[in-house]
Amino acid sequence: MEEEYFVVSPATRQAVTRLPKAFVADCQKRVGRARVSHEMLQSQVEAVSPVFRHADAAREEMARLRRGIAEVAAEQGLRILAAGTHPLASWHTQSTTEKPRYTRLIDDFQIVGRRNLLCGMHVHVAVPAGVDRVHLMNRLMPWLPLFLALSTSSPFWSRERTGLLGYRQAVYAEWPRTGIPDFLDGQAGYDAFVDLLVRSGAIDGPGSLWWAIRPAARYPTLELRIADCCTHLDDALAIAALFRCLVRGHLRDPEWGAVRTPMTRRVIEENRWRAMRGGIEATFIDEARDDVVPVASLLATLRERLADDARALDCEREIAALDAILDRGSSAHGQLQVYRRGCEAGHTRLESLREVVDWLVDATVPGLHGVPATEAFHASP
Repeated sequence: MEEEYFVVSPATRQAVTRLPKAFVADCQKRVGRARVSHEMLQSQVEAVSPVFRHADAAREEMARLRRGIAEVAAEQGLRILAAGTHPLASWHTQSTTEKPRYTRLIDDFQIVGRRNLLCGMHVHVAVPAGVDRVHLMNRLMPWLPLFLALSTSSPFWSRERTGLLGYRQAVYAEWPRTGIPDFLDGQAGYDAFVDLLVRSGAIDGPGSLWWAIRPAARYPTLELRIADCCTHLDDALAIAALFRCLVRGHLRDPEWGAVRTPMTRRVIEENRWRAMRGGIEATFIDEARDDVVPVASLLATLRERLADDARALDCEREIAALDAILDRGSSAHGQLQVYRRGCEAGHTRLESLREVVDWLVDATVPGLHGVPATEAFHASP
């Protein structure tokens, strides 16, 4: 699992424009050198987990990483928050991390790179040797919008309510080689495509394919990339467990997802838009049934199909936590609820957005800054 966090000032609630020089190094000393890294913009850091074989290990380690990074931030007069976008931050004020790769990206993508004030969650799941990861990816792709719907945490952008719950995907779509990939002809077709782009000078390797799902370049995994960074750790763990079960279920049933039509990719894109707009309240197009289905119904059907996989992987607790997302909403719902309460109380729009930032900080690591865990977690109904 990889989670990207914003680093913020508790005084202004703004994302910092520059990290303290020793911040990442201090985080690495606290939680492990390989566990924290810089991001392209100075206002962000990334937590990188080890390989997990059990959901309990993921829960313990991801909580340790969040808390360790948050404690270092607090010691340096800062805070962290987990969300797809920062409610107050403006991309105009951001500084780029001084690394050759990031410098090349900004030079190549210009304003598109400078606007990348976004935080996501990536989940890697190992695929057994001998299984064609790209063929498997093709079969998993129709489920991508569901993971976005469950994870939405980006309803604000540059102090504006966007009207979307998952605006991060809209901004990220400005980048080349993002979104829903095409159905490629297995690993051989994928390798041929990468080779073409490398030879033409478009990319320097497969790591520059930033699709919503991809075969990882460095690991024998499929990497889920469509999810917003989840404010609530339980949501992140539930989504990661669901993806792991989905991979296992497709490996167990080689026919699942094998049938597609010339419309299938366009339908997935349409459902991605619906997830961005409506989150868990969206309805998705079911191409096979020629109908639409609510996200909650789709998730219930999927969970029933994956029940044996959840038992085999011993992650039924994490899968059950998906109910909480449906009941209280995703982080986006919580943020909007806090914002509305502030506005209804007569606070200015800016004051209400600052209250959203405070809620995000407290819900990212409940209890650390004096707010009870239950209060931080249940700020939205």
